[in-house]
Amino acid sequence: MWLIIKGESHALATFVMTSGLLSYFFISTYQLTDPSPLPSTFPLTWSNEYKINGQKLRGFATTTNGQKLYVVYTFSSEQEKILYEKTSLTGMTYFAQGELVAPSPPAHTFAFSMADYLTSKGAIGIVEITNWTYVEKRNSLGTFLAKQRHSMKKHIETTFPKSLVAEAQALLIGVQDQVDEELQRAYQKLGITHLFAISGLHVALMSWLFFEGFLRVGIRKEMGTIVLLILLPIYGVIAGGAPSVWRAVSLVELMMLLRFLKWTLSMDDALAISFIGFVLLEPGVIFQIGFQLSYLAAVALVYSGIIFKQARNWLSRSFFITFVCQLLVYPLLLHHFYELSLSSFIVNIIFVPLFSFVILPFNMVVLVLTYISIPLANRLFAMYEPLRNWLTDVIFYMQELPLQLWSPGKPPIWLSCLAMLSVLVSFYFLETRRFRKATAVLIIPVLWIQLLPILYNETKITFLNVGQGDSIVIELPFRKAVYVIDAGGLLRFEQEQWKKTNRPYEVGKQVVVPFLKGKGIRTIDLFIATHADADHVEGAEEVLQEIKMKEIHVTPGSSDQPMMRELLTEANKRNVPVKEKMKGTAWQIGETYFYYLWPHDTFYEGNNDSLVLYMQQKEFTALFTGDLEHDGEQQLINRYGHLLANLTLLKAGHHGSKTSSIESFVELLQPRLTVFSAGLHNRYGHPHEEVVQRFVSRNLATLTTGGDGTIEIRIRGNSWTTAVNEKGLVQ
Repeated sequence: MWLIIKGESHALATFVMTSGLLSYFFISTYQLTDPSPLPSTFPLTWSNEYKINGQKLRGFATTTNGQKLYVVYTFSSEQEKILYEKTSLTGMTYFAQGELVAPSPPAHTFAFSMADYLTSKGAIGIVEITNWTYVEKRNSLGTFLAKQRHSMKKHIETTFPKSLVAEAQALLIGVQDQVDEELQRAYQKLGITHLFAISGLHVALMSWLFFEGFLRVGIRKEMGTIVLLILLPIYGVIAGGAPSVWRAVSLVELMMLLRFLKWTLSMDDALAISFIGFVLLEPGVIFQIGFQLSYLAAVALVYSGIIFKQARNWLSRSFFITFVCQLLVYPLLLHHFYELSLSSFIVNIIFVPLFSFVILPFNMVVLVLTYISIPLANRLFAMYEPLRNWLTDVIFYMQELPLQLWSPGKPPIWLSCLAMLSVLVSFYFLETRRFRKATAVLIIPVLWIQLLPILYNETKITFLNVGQGDSIVIELPFRKAVYVIDAGGLLRFEQEQWKKTNRPYEVGKQVVVPFLKGKGIRTIDLFIATHADADHVEGAEEVLQEIKMKEIHVTPGSSDQPMMRELLTEANKRNVPVKEKMKGTAWQIGETYFYYLWPHDTFYEGNNDSLVLYMQQKEFTALFTGDLEHDGEQQLINRYGHLLANLTLLKAGHHGSKTSSIESFVELLQPRLTVFSAGLHNRYGHPHEEVVQRFVSRNLATLTTGGDGTIEIRIRGNSWTTAVNEKGLVQ
């Protein structure tokens, strides 16, 4: 349709449509093909995509038949790790023994999916190496360039001041392993993360520097063009080969080649050729977020020339460029990240020129100087480092300002498409200077996206799959209130320093927060920390750093426990009231009643002093027991026997351990559904087979988060349903 509108022939339009359909079926077939089983030993050749973190080496390697695998190898000693860190692995071939393992399913629909990641990289699976033997290093141009990139990485680490290493590696060679996690989050809030990813800006600057340099030393334009055509792909490899890099390199290469051959081609056609070539070479790349954002932003710039011409000065032009790019990608950003930086529309006007004309050129120049004269480079560092550290302090200050992010949740796909359509229509109105219509067209889907999560007249209780731990989210109708019971966590054991990862896995940040943001939950009305165990509250501080909490309830006496320290410190920093609660506290929201049934005293003794919450909505009743065990359950029977009989939903105590869910407790409650919150293949054997049998023998349904995934209970009126990882519904 677009080609016909442009005036192209019907034959060309038909060819493009046919090619697109064939490509779609090819990609679908390519992704659905099952991998061949691995032999007992097989050769693996490392690509340039790998990381060494803690005790693990992870990355992509290829087999002799060209299949791509995600390889995981565990170092046996610190000396072995150091040996692998010293050299570039790209091109190295090993005879390996190992087995294909299935990627772990995502914790919930908004969590990271390893299977999707493998698809985007064109890998057929994960192989865990049990043993391997070095064979050879295959020499090629790619291997040589990877070695140079590795050498540059090590060179930057040894010659740059420690505070500048991470930024230099990110800007110059596309390595972001050492970027501070808190600083990276500040960049995300301000919407300037893209400045630290090598993209068209870097390629354009490098092309200009090389070309102008050639002219200054007397090289003719034609010869300079040929040399640049050779150098740009080399730079693409050294810069890490991200989709944004190859998009920029391929566009510059194509336009320069055509100009050299005296052929003409419009920029949009060149962009389309680059896109098609990229997808045909590596079909899975179309699923990569960086690829999608890179090409979409490029499309925004190519087709917005009329809008940019309306700018009267460089400041307004900078605003229009930022505005157009951010506007076109916002539906995609919400689809992938569930939030959007509002400050980015203003902040980028300052930071894009700052990085383009100061920070990036400085890093390029000083890198060259470190190879020529270390003393001279150190003088420049002495002047630059304090200023750069001051800028970092400013960034941290700015990201703390209110109203940084719009977090409406993940819109349904139809609403994302509607939002994208509204952006395209608004661009048409902007080109014709009909600003009111452009604003109206944009506002309608934005309001829809904002209000949609609060329009559902049902209560939802979600048991998150946080591994070996608890985290439960309760949403009342029309989002009148959101309660979170525990936030999961890990019991961390002391390790040798070389085994520690740079970025340890954090349940609150990587499981609970994405779920809340994906649902569009911006405020937690009440967070309930049932007791002071790591697998219940270790992730709570991470949640509080990202999601506003109005109030926190803890069990009496638990505030003094070491595991509560970080949560209470963060709560004090953010002025969130923390209240001790015990049996007798009750409240009502609409038709839903809540009661604390336990504990009965203020002396904290552990599991049996867990905060126990009872919930009732019409005929639906639920009991959330934390880590309550035998003695606590017996007390509940004695005190609340009649209230608990014939329960609808039970969150089994202590993950279904042998010391909980005693016979008399199960016999009294007779819950229609019992949920065990326990990790898959956990070291404790939860839920215990004997405990599960107590429910099965009475024909009582049970589900386990570790095996069944995230579980959602939906209550409407007097009926309720259960959704397991948003798949089949069970009454």
